[in-house]
Amino acid sequence: MNAPTRLWPRAILHIDMNAFFASVEQRDFAELRGKPVGVTNGEVGTTLITCSYEARAFGVKTGMRVYDARRLCPGLIQRPARPKVYAAISTRIMHALKDISPDVEVFSVDEAFLDVTHCQRLHGSPEHIAQLARQRIHDISGGLPCSIGVAGTKSTAKIASDLKKPNGLTVIPPWEARELLDGVPMKKLCGLGPNIAEFLSLYGAQTCGDVARLPMTVLARRYGVTGKYLWLACQGKDTAPVAPEVASPQSIGHGKVLPPHTRTAPVIEIYLRHMCEKVAARLRRYDMQAGQLYVGLRLEAPCEDIGQLFPLPYGMFDGKQLFELAWKFLRCRWHGEAVTHVQVTAAGLRAGSGQLELFTADDSRVTRRFSAIDRINLRYGEFTVAPAILLGRSTMPNVIAPAWRPDGHRQHIPE
Repeated sequence: MNAPTRLWPRAILHIDMNAFFASVEQRDFAELRGKPVGVTNGEVGTTLITCSYEARAFGVKTGMRVYDARRLCPGLIQRPARPKVYAAISTRIMHALKDISPDVEVFSVDEAFLDVTHCQRLHGSPEHIAQLARQRIHDISGGLPCSIGVAGTKSTAKIASDLKKPNGLTVIPPWEARELLDGVPMKKLCGLGPNIAEFLSLYGAQTCGDVARLPMTVLARRYGVTGKYLWLACQGKDTAPVAPEVASPQSIGHGKVLPPHTRTAPVIEIYLRHMCEKVAARLRRYDMQAGQLYVGLRLEAPCEDIGQLFPLPYGMFDGKQLFELAWKFLRCRWHGEAVTHVQVTAAGLRAGSGQLELFTADDSRVTRRFSAIDRINLRYGEFTVAPAILLGRSTMPNVIAPAWRPDGHRQHIPE
C-alpha cells in the first residue's frame, strides 16, 4: 500500500514563460524555429526587448543594443514586437490558470504566482499540480515553453523557476528550502536592490546562506519590514501572500522615446500631444478623473529629467486641453536641448461620476463627440479618428508596460 502523500503547509508555484515574445514569434513563423531571434519595438527598434535561447547561447541578452547583439551573433534575426498578440496569449494563459487555483497573482505579462495550498487534496501533490499547469499552458498557448518553480514561499518559488530553463520544473519542499538556498547567490532574490546588496557586502554576505546566518537585527534596524522580509526569504520562510486582487491605479501615463538628437520644437510638441491624447482617451475609457498632470522630458546631455506637476480641475478629459499645459511647460522649461524621451502622466485619480464637470450641460454635444470618437477608435484601431497634428506622430508600435494585467484598468497596452 502506497504511503499517503505529505501535504505541504504552504505550496506556491511560480510560472515563467520562457523568452515569451521570441517564443511566440518562433511558434507563429516556422522559419524562425531553432534560429537566434531578437525582438525589438518595431522594425527599426535599437534595443532588444527579449531574445530566443538560440541567441542567448551567443551571449545576447535582453536590453542589449541590436548593434552589440549582432557583434556577438551575426546571424541574429530581428523581429518587430507584436504586443497585442502577446497580451492576448498571456490573457488566455492567466485565465486558464484560474481553473487550477483561484489564487493567481499576475506578476507580469509572462509571469504568475499560484497558491495551490488548498488544492492539494483536489489535484494532488504540488509537483503534480505544476505538471498540470504546464500541460494546461502548453495546450492553451500552442506549445509555448515555460519554467515552473514549486516551493513553500513566493521568493523561493521564483528562484526555483530560474534554475532550469527553458521548460524546466524545479521543486523545493519547505523543509528543504534553507539547505537548498544556502549557496544561492543573493542577487537571485527578488526585491533585493543594489543598495541593500551593497550594505550586505559590508558583512561579507554574498549568498542567501550568508544573509540567513546574520542576526536579523542587522537588516531590520537598517531596512525595517523589508529587511526582515529579506532575512526570512533567504531561509525560505517569508510569508508574502499571493495577491490576486490588483490595486486601482494611482496614475495613468504614457511616454515615448524620440529619434536620436531631437531638438526641434514642432517634433517634440507632436510627441507630447500624442501622449496627451492617449492619456485623455484612457481616462475617458475607464471613466476616471485626474487632479494632477505631470509633464516631463529626458534630456540627452546633460542626461537628466526635467518635469512639472500641474493641478487639474477634476473632470478634464480633453487631450487638447492637457496639451495646453504640456505646451506651457515646454515654453518655460525647455531651452533647445536634445530630448530623448517625453512623459505625460495623469495622477490623483478618482472614479468618474458619469458627468464631465469640465463642460456645462449645454456642451453635451462635446461629450457625444468624444464618445463617438472613442467608440470608432476602439473598434477600428487607436487614432483612426485623431487630431490632424498627429499625422506626424511616431510610427513605433505600442509596448507592454510592467504594470499590464489581463483585466481592468491595467489591461491597456500603453506606449
